[in-house]
Amino acid sequence: MTIRSETAPTSDITIRLDDRIRLISALLAATDYPDQVQQRRPHGTHAHVRATRKALGGLRQHPLAVLTQAMLDKGVKLEALFTASQLLDADTFEAQHPLPAWLPPHWDEHLQAFANAAGLLDWWAQETAAWDKSLAEVRRMFADINYGPTLAPYFGESGDRLVVVPNISYPSEREVGLKVAGEMIAVVPPPLAWGDSPPWPYDEETMLMPTVRASLGAYARLHVAAMLRAHPDRVAEAAENALPVNDQFREQHPTWEEQFAELFVTAIIAMFLEAHAGQAEYKSFVLMERKMRGMNILPGTVSVLRRYLQERGNKYESFVDFLPLFPKQLRVAKRMVNL
Repeated sequence: MTIRSETAPTSDITIRLDDRIRLISALLAATDYPDQVQQRRPHGTHAHVRATRKALGGLRQHPLAVLTQAMLDKGVKLEALFTASQLLDADTFEAQHPLPAWLPPHWDEHLQAFANAAGLLDWWAQETAAWDKSLAEVRRMFADINYGPTLAPYFGESGDRLVVVPNISYPSEREVGLKVAGEMIAVVPPPLAWGDSPPWPYDEETMLMPTVRASLGAYARLHVAAMLRAHPDRVAEAAENALPVNDQFREQHPTWEEQFAELFVTAIIAMFLEAHAGQAEYKSFVLMERKMRGMNILPGTVSVLRRYLQERGNKYESFVDFLPLFPKQLRVAKRMVNL
């Protein structure tokens, strides 16, 4: 099946299935990653991922599964593993570019051996209906959505293609954002339901919020990370002033950079929901963020970003110019919204 892509005429987002990503997802099923995630955040999973884990139950001691478990135990991020997969040929899984030094030697050969031992190509063929259903749902969901106009005022025209890869395997509880080869890729699971219930369809009308949060959030987070890396002087200047966040939020995000990124990305999502789904969706999202993550400052952050947009092109050429003023503006906004 390799890669299957489609971009709707009214959207700037390419929807894609990619066997390299599905291979890493299946590999996670042969580690204790699923158990660890369920301990942290119990949730119901898709029937496909449950069946995949059962089908791979005998491969927990496969050399690649053991190596992957060791990497996860050492703190290797899922983003790194999925990004590395994009350096492989989509058909053969052979390395087409030099692989990172942190990977085990002959990693691509281990992947090929694992895929063969697991019979993954045949397994995915058996599960075609489940994957096709997710692909169709995501196509419908993103048919009229464009993220470029939301991101460009802050980061400029990046030139990267925006890609969403629906993923009904692992990770089942969060998105993964990748930037590689001129693309920004959001690997997105279906929206979680409550308790042990299976996840919602991607295009469920009441589930716009989690899918937008996952995809737009992944792109915005990649942009923010690149901006902060590229402008350490502006970051240092801005970080001289602490952000006015509460103890709950500070505990979750201890560094200035983490706090800024989380506030900025969440505010971008909130503004997109307001513009495209209305006030009710916006208010629901803000309320959820305040209750679940202690983001009492979110309305103030939205206010600051709106002010930047009003003054962009006059006082500020880009958000990097505005960044040193962000903490002070946020303190003013916090007082104005009486939080």
